[in-house]
Amino acid sequence: MKVLHINQSDLGGGAAIAGYRLHQGLLAQGINSRLLVGGVKTSSDRVATVPTSKRRIENQLYRFTWRFGLNYINLLGSFDIPQLSFYQQTDILNFHNLHTGYFNYLAIPALTEKKPAVFTLHDMWSFTGHCAYSYDCDRWKIGCGKCPYPDTYPGIGRDSTHLEWKLKNWVYNRSNLSIVTPSRWLTEQAKQSMLNCFAIQHIPYGIDTEAYQPLDFEQCRLLLGIPKGKKVLMFGAANITDSRKGGDLLLKALQSLPESLKADTVLLTIGDGGEVISESVGMVNLNLGYVSSDRLKSIAYSAADLFIFPTHADNLPLVLQESMACGTPMVSFKIGGVPDLVRPGVTGYLAIPEDAQDFSHGIVQLLEDCQQRDRMSQNCRAIALKEYPLELQAQRYIELYHQVLSTSN
Repeated sequence: MKVLHINQSDLGGGAAIAGYRLHQGLLAQGINSRLLVGGVKTSSDRVATVPTSKRRIENQLYRFTWRFGLNYINLLGSFDIPQLSFYQQTDILNFHNLHTGYFNYLAIPALTEKKPAVFTLHDMWSFTGHCAYSYDCDRWKIGCGKCPYPDTYPGIGRDSTHLEWKLKNWVYNRSNLSIVTPSRWLTEQAKQSMLNCFAIQHIPYGIDTEAYQPLDFEQCRLLLGIPKGKKVLMFGAANITDSRKGGDLLLKALQSLPESLKADTVLLTIGDGGEVISESVGMVNLNLGYVSSDRLKSIAYSAADLFIFPTHADNLPLVLQESMACGTPMVSFKIGGVPDLVRPGVTGYLAIPEDAQDFSHGIVQLLEDCQQRDRMSQNCRAIALKEYPLELQAQRYIELYHQVLSTSN
């Protein structure tokens, strides 16, 4: 079986990493998997870029499409994908994140006319009038329009969300798709959306549980230069200052911690911008910057007492899955797909959404109870091995691919 994944990048961004891990899992199962992406980070003959030969015309069209509040429909290269050998040689397509400025969703009907496709959702964008996350707005259920958050990624120059919603609906009515949702929350959202005309299957992300596993606690701290006897709170995101990742809530939560605890705690961060938060709350910070190495990330997770993740909106955060696989308990909010991973009293503390005080309370509670953390650590690893191994995800996708192909022939 030959599978072609279409994604924003091979490794740049959470959806890209999730797609690349699936790609690797399929290869390990003997599936001929390839990637067609907007931005290439790796060097492989299995990765190619989406055509961009019409860039000058696309840039000229962008002046008009942006003015009318429509994202991505100026991108003409997407219609040239059928000319690529990657496309011609594949049996089935797997769409992933289509909204980072490399792909025109109006091309989906043409691409799925001869090749059936699975569409793996990594956020809400596929069924909204523009946004990746709608927060407390549910106008996507009735056709959007009168958007309360026009600046939310991906931002729009004019509120044409009702028109974009109708364009997406028009596309799906002419496309051969099966939908995959990684979290239970996104499954329920998709079932209430325009995508309910398709089969919707819940398949969580998979993770390499050998690459991400608990390592020696003291040795990891020694490698990172963390003083003995210190508590370690870890926070990570590609860009820590990204408003959706909850840097504002983290700041409030850490400021609420007892001064004695802050003095005895190191804030370990991965991603850009961690030092800004630590300086504001008066905590020692060890910022590793952007980390792509699975090994270094595993060392960081294994050195931490808790992984804290104050997100405003999320699907199935990879960092929480990585923390779980490394046996590190977590504190986060009851938001989106987070409860799939952060299970109260089992793998961590789930705070009231947007409540920084409750988040802070969860940190204190778990830091003060070593036995509870140890029990949660064991639960984290056991659940990762049972529910989220990469092999299981790949097997579920292979079964779905076979089902789609059998009904399309």
